[in-house]
Amino acid sequence: MSAAFSNRSFLTGFLITLAVAAMALASYAWTPYDVTRLVISDKTQAPSLAHWFGTDHFGRDILSMIMIGARNSIAVALVAVGIGMGIGVPLGLWAAARGNFVDEVLMRLNDLVFAFPALLSAIMITAIFGPGAVNAIIAIGIFNIPVFARVARAGGLAIWPREFILAARAAGKGSAQITLEHILPNIATLLLVQGTIQFALGILAEAGLSYLGLGAQPPMPSWGRMLFEAQTRMVIAPWMAIFPGMAIVVTVLGLNLLGDGLADVLDPKSRRRA
Repeated sequence: MSAAFSNRSFLTGFLITLAVAAMALASYAWTPYDVTRLVISDKTQAPSLAHWFGTDHFGRDILSMIMIGARNSIAVALVAVGIGMGIGVPLGLWAAARGNFVDEVLMRLNDLVFAFPALLSAIMITAIFGPGAVNAIIAIGIFNIPVFARVARAGGLAIWPREFILAARAAGKGSAQITLEHILPNIATLLLVQGTIQFALGILAEAGLSYLGLGAQPPMPSWGRMLFEAQTRMVIAPWMAIFPGMAIVVTVLGLNLLGDGLADVLDPKSRRRA
């Protein structure tokens, strides 16, 4: 643990991620203002002591909206990564263990899913079921499945020829038992790092979908939706776009730094060089 916090990328990313998570958790119990209350007399006020980040065109406090938007973005990205990992990792491990026909079929299915990015998948899902946060989660989660499947398969294929796997086979262990007891623990760090990266991409994807009106619906605040509402008011109220944009940039930067730091800390070669 001390080695992790001595890594600058990990420490910076950890502190940023912790701050965003704390802000999101705090929004469940408290926000400076009620974001469901419209105060037209306070519309497009510049940042001040009363409203640190200013107000929007409906008089809503932007800081309060960013806090609740953080909670929504984290929830969507977290569940979407959970879907991708929960389905993709078993498929990738199965492909690595079975090989041949099973491996080929699963990889071609992965290629098919990759042909439909999260945005296009969300548009198709929305056309059938309507817009909403749940459909955004499904779309991003489906896109994450082949990512984790490929990572798990590549990691598994690198470990299956190792001597301790041959010893496990000689001891009478089956493929499923070897996968659970030996393969999965040895690629857990790889999956953790990839999960951090996909979490950052999930927040970006959620913001993009909300910007297009396919994510969380009003009156629920969303960072992407806030940017959409600010685009026609950049001259008279630039803070409406600046602060939500900064929230997205800082959060994604923190998660990427955290992922880079984890990759360095968990890489044995890096530890030996240190």
